[in-house]
Amino acid sequence: MSRLPFPCAFDHCTGQIWEALDGDPAALQRLEQRGRGSLASVFPVSDLAAASLGVAGLCLSELIAQLDAAAPRVVVDRRLASLWFGHSLHPQGWEMPALWDSVAGDYRTADGWIRLHTNAPHHRAAALAVLDAPAEREAVAAAVERWAAQELESAVVAQGGCAAAMRGLSEWAAHPQGRAVQREPLLAWQMHPHPHPQSSRHAGAWQPSARRPLQGLRVLDLTRILAGPAATRWLAGHGAEVLRIDPPGWEEPGTVPEVTLGKRCARLDLRAPQHRAVFEQLLAGADVLVHGYRDGALEGLGFGAAWRRQVNPSLIDVSLNAYGWSGPWQQRRGFDSLVQMSAGIADAGMHRLGRDRPMPLPLQALDHATGYLMAAAVVMALVRRSQGLGGSTVRASLARTAHLLAGQGVGDPDPCTLAPVDGCADFGAAVEATSWGPARRLRAPVEVAGAPMHWERAACALGTAAAAW
Repeated sequence: MSRLPFPCAFDHCTGQIWEALDGDPAALQRLEQRGRGSLASVFPVSDLAAASLGVAGLCLSELIAQLDAAAPRVVVDRRLASLWFGHSLHPQGWEMPALWDSVAGDYRTADGWIRLHTNAPHHRAAALAVLDAPAEREAVAAAVERWAAQELESAVVAQGGCAAAMRGLSEWAAHPQGRAVQREPLLAWQMHPHPHPQSSRHAGAWQPSARRPLQGLRVLDLTRILAGPAATRWLAGHGAEVLRIDPPGWEEPGTVPEVTLGKRCARLDLRAPQHRAVFEQLLAGADVLVHGYRDGALEGLGFGAAWRRQVNPSLIDVSLNAYGWSGPWQQRRGFDSLVQMSAGIADAGMHRLGRDRPMPLPLQALDHATGYLMAAAVVMALVRRSQGLGGSTVRASLARTAHLLAGQGVGDPDPCTLAPVDGCADFGAAVEATSWGPARRLRAPVEVAGAPMHWERAACALGTAAAAW
C-alpha cells in the first residue's frame, strides 16, 4: 500500500465520504480542487483536508438545490484547507495560550512508547497518581520508563485519565477495538421519518436562502476541544445560530480563540435542576444538536437518545466518539493525539521516516476531518428533512476517520510542501475583534458559488452569553 505522493488520495477520500453521506455520485462533478502542495506526512493529510472540507461544501450545494435554485459549483483550495487544519487565527499583538500543558506528550516506556494527555486537571491528576510522580516532566519520564506501555495505559485509564500506548497499523487491525472500528460505517445514520407534532418548537427562525442557506438555523453545541467545535464553526460560517454550552469552570484556553468564531457561548450545570430545565427548553427549540460526550454520558445525565427525540422529534442529532461506537473501548476517553498512537499512525510515521520516536501527523487532522464530516452530515440531514424524511441521528468517530486515512496507504511525504502563510493574500480583509484582542483569520478554504462563507460574530470567551435562543 505504498504510493508517492498519493496521486488519487483526494478522489478516494472524497468518494468514500460522499458515499457515507449517501450522496448522488453525479454531484461529485460539481466539486473541484485547486492549489498545490501538501503537509509533510507519510499519510495524505492534505488530501483528507481538501476532501472533508470540499464535501462539506458540496452538501451545502445540495441544500441550495432544495431551495428551487441551481446547485452551485464548489471549489476547495487545497492549501487553505491544509492551513485550516492547523490554525486559522493569527493574533495581532497578543499570543495564543499554549496548546499543551507541561506534562502532556510522548514518553518512552520499558517496552515502547506511550502518550499521556493531561490538559484537563483531572486527567493530569489521574496520570500523576498512577505514576506517583510530581508534575515535572523529568520525574514523569523516569516513572514512565519503569512501566510496560500497555500496562500503564490500562492503569491510567482505570484511574479516569487519558493515555495511549503506541501500536502499529497491523497490531491495531488485529486489536478487538481496531476490528470493531473497521466494521463500522464512516458515518452511522438513523432516520426518524414520522415525527410527532411539535407544538413547543420554534417556527420561522431558519430562513434559508441560496446566499445564506443556514441563516437562523438553531444549533445547540455540546462539544469541546476541536472536532465538534470545528463542525459548528463551519455551520456558523453559513449563517447558523450556534449556542455553545459548557459546564461552570470549564476552560480550554489553547483552543477557544480558534473555535468559537461565529458562536455565542453560555454555561449550564446539567446536574442542577434549574439548568436542566433550561437545557430542555433549548433542545426543544433547536434544529440541530451536536455533541461530543462519551458514549453513555448523556444517558447518565438523564438526557438519553430516546428523551432527546421525545423532546424534539424532528431533531438532527449528530454525535462524536473517540474510539468508535462498538467494541471494548467504545466508552474510553480519547483525543486525536491518543487515537493517532493507538491506531498505528504515529508508529507508521516513525518507521517510514526512520526516526527513534513516535511521528504523528503534523497536526490534529483526525479532529478537523471528523468535524467537517459532522458538518456535512448536518447539512445532508437538512436536505433529507426538507424532503419530508424527518429527523436524523448521525454518529462519527475519530478512530473511524483514522481508518479512512490509513486506508489510503503509507508513502513518502510529498516533496511539494505548502507555501508559507502570506500575510496579505491568505487573510480576510477584516480584523477580528476577539475577546483577547485583534486578530486576522485565514480566508475561507471552500467557495460555494453565490454563498460565500463569513462569520457575523468574532471569537469569544466561554460563558459570555446567556443560555437562550
